[in-house]
Amino acid sequence: MTINTLNIVDEYIRTHPGSQKLHERAMGFFAADGATHQARVFDPFRPYIARAQGTRKWDVDGNEYLDYVMGHGALILGHAHPAVVQAVQEQVAKGTHYGENHENEVAWAELIQRNMPAMEKMEFFPCGQEANMMAIRLSRLFTGRKKILRFAENFHGWGDEVVVTNTPGVSNDYVTMIPGHDLQLLEKELATREYAIVMAEGGGAHMAGQIPWDPDFIRSIPALARKYGTIFLIDEVVTGFRDAPGGWQSTIRVTPDLTSLGKIIGGGLGVGAFGGRADIMDMLKPKASPQPFARHSGTWNANPLTAAAGVAACKLYLDGKPQRRANELGAYLRKKGNQALKTKGYACRLYGRTIVHLYLGPADYEPADDSLPPTSDVAKLTSGAAQKERLCLHLLQRGIATMGGRFFVLSGMHTEEELDQAVDILISSLDAMSAEGSLT
Repeated sequence: MTINTLNIVDEYIRTHPGSQKLHERAMGFFAADGATHQARVFDPFRPYIARAQGTRKWDVDGNEYLDYVMGHGALILGHAHPAVVQAVQEQVAKGTHYGENHENEVAWAELIQRNMPAMEKMEFFPCGQEANMMAIRLSRLFTGRKKILRFAENFHGWGDEVVVTNTPGVSNDYVTMIPGHDLQLLEKELATREYAIVMAEGGGAHMAGQIPWDPDFIRSIPALARKYGTIFLIDEVVTGFRDAPGGWQSTIRVTPDLTSLGKIIGGGLGVGAFGGRADIMDMLKPKASPQPFARHSGTWNANPLTAAAGVAACKLYLDGKPQRRANELGAYLRKKGNQALKTKGYACRLYGRTIVHLYLGPADYEPADDSLPPTSDVAKLTSGAAQKERLCLHLLQRGIATMGGRFFVLSGMHTEEELDQAVDILISSLDAMSAEGSLT
């Protein structure tokens, strides 16, 4: 499509008339500027998608996008994988909700445990946030404590006890937030013996590691948590079965007490799960009064349709092939992208693993491992939101879909040619931003 870099907003609106009309209708229903997810709030509006296949999707105006959103990270198998499609089609014909136990929920749990043996017992939920909330409840029952220890910038959902402590409208008086990587402070808090649970986001804060973890820090947590009687949970809603069949924890050789999962285990359908040590999970087992136990309800827990998709997808994760391919592609994108950025002299870098983050800003150093960012300054890593949103618009107009221009989510189905295309369009977009004065 023809692009006028000096008036990118007008060009975008001109080439997306159908999306604009749908957005105007949506504004009458959805209070968040017509969006159903905060990440989809966008000026002037995000495209309205009509269909998707593999690594690509098409909007209602027929515009084609090479997709690096990948269902908010849920689609390591790409859109509409044949095995998942077949499983869902067959299950729809059999029924979508039995209101009873069924075979696929057992098969699904078996596959998850084969991929991640630390899941001695587990439970299913409609989303990852619900899994985290139940993990907190079980930890309180198991330890007899109420307080929750959290790390700054880590995301675990939008419920009161899993968001940042100063979030408007939130009441979470039992939550303590501390910075990451301060082992002395972590032990000081745990030593109070007041905490039921300490939670860490798999890979690092913000979609698997915009702010990455030092593996040695994470490896120190299990022993400290045991020493002071606190349960340790790794939230692998994003990273579970993405980095490896055993999750991110298997790549750094850490076994937490509990793990929460989501996204990828459902093959593209909404799901959450958590599990781990059998003695903790047994707090869900009904007991005679006055012994405490947690009641676990939820109409959509392990519903047959999601379970069918989950079984089909998790079978494909067992050999690790999709994960290995996605990691190979991540390395390829980082290498090609950073070469191009350095050649052009742009003060930005790509880093990460299968979710490749974009850092806009000067490099404090060039890391030997390009999975790490070129700065350790958290404020720098999280800056540039307005510029990234502008970049997102330029990328969209050139046929690349990202979440706010912040990162590229890879699947095992992308190709090197598609990554070359992404790099070329990234450079073209930055050139356009430089010409219009929006890249500082």
